[in-house]
Amino acid sequence: MLPRLLPEHVLFIDIETVSQHQKLDDAPEKIQKLWIKKAAQISKEGETAEELYGRAAIYAEFGKIVCISAGKIFRKGKERAYRVKSYCGSDEKVILEEFSAMLTAFMSNPSHKICAHNGQEFDFPYIARRMLINGLQLPPTLDIAGAKPWELKEIMIDTLQLWKFGDYKHYTSLELLCAIFDVPTPKDDIDGSQVGDIYYQEGDIQRIARYCEKDTLAIAQLLLRFKGEELISQENYEIVVNED
Repeated sequence: MLPRLLPEHVLFIDIETVSQHQKLDDAPEKIQKLWIKKAAQISKEGETAEELYGRAAIYAEFGKIVCISAGKIFRKGKERAYRVKSYCGSDEKVILEEFSAMLTAFMSNPSHKICAHNGQEFDFPYIARRMLINGLQLPPTLDIAGAKPWELKEIMIDTLQLWKFGDYKHYTSLELLCAIFDVPTPKDDIDGSQVGDIYYQEGDIQRIARYCEKDTLAIAQLLLRFKGEELISQENYEIVVNED
């Protein structure tokens, strides 16, 4: 698979999102009303809009980004290594500005691509929508509204789409693919459903970042498996600590 692709030319990304407010009551009244309408469409019998508000995180209209992690494969002597950095915090606009600047610089090389798991349906459009909401110009890589599938393939890789092999009904989680391909996933003691509580109740953004960063490594390792190449050893995994 992807015989001409150099893994060193790929930027692996993952995002973590939360609801825009800790509780539905904290949201502006007009947003509360619109969420109640949304909740009516996705709720099961007996579920209230308040109880469902944690799921607002997955919708760019009701959620926000608190972390974007971006990692790259590079050569370390004869071996491959992996380096990752996170753009995270409470100021979403700053996160997006810093990530956009990095992404634009990386993608200035026409052979470079970005990669995520389910990125085509979630990460990439979510980032683009939140940039517009924050009044930011889209970097060329994410200015893809109306793009044709073959145009997207020139700049984007989605490990979920690769695994689908054209089967649009099929969804497979990153966790499951890593399990069946024997890709180590050294996750922290949290999962995606806990990110909102950790952000709002504990304020531990670095814990969220570590979780996000390890997903980017898992995506990179999975892509190597798809290509039939050796995995990156754990000792060759580096985290770039934010200066702030």
